Amino acid sequence: MIDDTDKHLLSALQSNAHLTAQELGERLNMSASQAGRRRQRLESDGYINAYRAHLDADKLGLSVQAFVQVQLSTHGPDQAHSFARLIELRAEVISAWTLTGDADYLLRIYCYDLSALNSLIHDVILPHPAVARVQSQIVMDQLKKDAPLPT
Repeated sequence: MIDDTDKHLLSALQSNAHLTAQELGERLNMSASQAGRRRQRLESDGYINAYRAHLDADKLGLSVQAFVQVQLSTHGPDQAHSFARLIELRAEVISAWTLTGDADYLLRIYCYDLSALNSLIHDVILPHPAVARVQSQIVMDQLKKDAPLPT
């Protein structure tokens, strides 16, 4: 179980993962060593999975973001595993979910341009033997950036 202080610590780290134990202690009104121990406990207990840099897609030239729904024609474990392996190996697919409803998967994709997205869909995803249908939506604008999880 985590308490309110842990929740404040997690919230602070989601905003800035570079906070030192001293800075966390000041924010949480405790000593740096107490804050550092809490952070270590939250890491070892799995509340904090990783620390990452959030990169700017536009500056990297990744000008096309899309959500792609994939419907499989067959749902056997071998086909599902094979498709999961395919999307795991593609750097353009930054996240993927299994879904209820008409689509079996939802993929979040970043590409350099529409041609690259078209190639990914038509030359990689659609030819997979388990794929029956693909529907893509190209992001026009992102109204809310990826936000921290509520704590």
